[in-house]
Amino acid sequence: MGRDERGVTPQGEDFSAWYNELVAKAQLVDRGPAKGTMVIRPYGYRLWELLQGELDRRIKDTGHENAYFPLLIPESYLRREAEHVEGFSPELAVVTHAGGKELEEPLIVRPTSETIIGEMMAKWVSSHRDLPLLLNQWANVVRWELRPRMFLRTTEFLWQEGHTAHADEADAMRETMLALDLYTEVARDIAALPVVPGEKTAGERFAGAVRTFTIEGMMRDGKALQAGTSHYMGTNFAKAFDIQYTSEAGRLELCHTTSWGMSTRMIGGVIMTHGDDKGLVLPPRLAPYQVVIVPIGRGGQGEQTLAAARDLAVRLKAVGVRAHVDDRPQLSPGFRFNDWELRGVPVRLELGPRDLESGSVVMVRRLGDEGKQTISLASAAEDMPAVLEAFQAFLLKRATDFRHAHTTTVDTWDSFTEAVTSGWASALHCGEPACENDIKAKSAATPRCVPLDAARETGSCVHCGAPSAYGKRVIFGRSY
Repeated sequence: MGRDERGVTPQGEDFSAWYNELVAKAQLVDRGPAKGTMVIRPYGYRLWELLQGELDRRIKDTGHENAYFPLLIPESYLRREAEHVEGFSPELAVVTHAGGKELEEPLIVRPTSETIIGEMMAKWVSSHRDLPLLLNQWANVVRWELRPRMFLRTTEFLWQEGHTAHADEADAMRETMLALDLYTEVARDIAALPVVPGEKTAGERFAGAVRTFTIEGMMRDGKALQAGTSHYMGTNFAKAFDIQYTSEAGRLELCHTTSWGMSTRMIGGVIMTHGDDKGLVLPPRLAPYQVVIVPIGRGGQGEQTLAAARDLAVRLKAVGVRAHVDDRPQLSPGFRFNDWELRGVPVRLELGPRDLESGSVVMVRRLGDEGKQTISLASAAEDMPAVLEAFQAFLLKRATDFRHAHTTTVDTWDSFTEAVTSGWASALHCGEPACENDIKAKSAATPRCVPLDAARETGSCVHCGAPSAYGKRVIFGRSY
């Protein structure tokens, strides 16, 4: 099966090629001049802005404040927390020369900000009255990627990172789970991704964390995508950076800290969860254009349909719909239809001379069995919010059904290896890192998470037969 010049390689033929072609042809990104970097084009950046806006509002509503910290971090800062620097060492970009001479101390280009923020927290916290300290940063980070893929793994990417300090473990854990809930809500309600929230196993924890929690989504090739993480750091960074406070009893205590982040890889998750052989499929709440109107006609008729299309766009915007009129007369209607299908617009409205005469407009949803529908031009604007909400719900259900259909409960190694070739395996596991590594070597699958809402269950490890460690099943899958 081939493709035309506007299309992309079918998913079933080569999912990786489909993705790589789509992000470029849909005008989301272009490759940057340095290896592994990406240029986010306006259409792709608008996706990020909409996601960012939804998450930023929720972060602020829960009492966090935005701040900004330096891009360049002294190398000695990372070395203060041994596990942290060991975990990031292979990915670090290091500045050794500046101002025409060698630096006395190398500077690390920010891979994450626990160390620099820990240094500041130590200055800003002295009393229990200073706690909790709830900070958030929107920034870029650099992690040297050997196998880059646009949005999913790039040398430089954009993200949000929350960093907080608390008086005790209980309060820090409440914060850790609050952040996870925010991510789950944004993923499900805005991006229509039916993610599974859960805890990472010891072998998959963030470097320097005591506990790591994640939201995991299933892509349409059955692989998992880690879409956001939240970490309870205990007092590890407080010890390393001397983050202390005087308690109400007058004792000097170490703070308990957290960190949590969601990045532009979420856009990759949207693409791979909803896209099809025609291109992008965007959930309405995240689509730069929720409705595109394509006026049809030439000469005087074309002028009339264009005027009506612009009037309809004004009415749509008045009810909160992001509408766009495709007034490119040099392109055929068919080309424009295919172009907006490729770019994932949720609803297309076609308006020709006959439609104008009959007081109607043709509506086409990006997915679904409805086909082309004729609706009233007069009421199209007021009816559209309900149409978009229904399409948002349709995408979430479609992705949820797909995940359920490709998640298999397994109790034998043969069924495990079969399940992870096209989806996820839900299996009991002993919890030993050596066993995890063996599973990965044999099947390319890793433990994605121990789901928070999984039923209690005990038994034998699906791989080595030792007693299960978590009291519930673990999700395993191949991942990005």
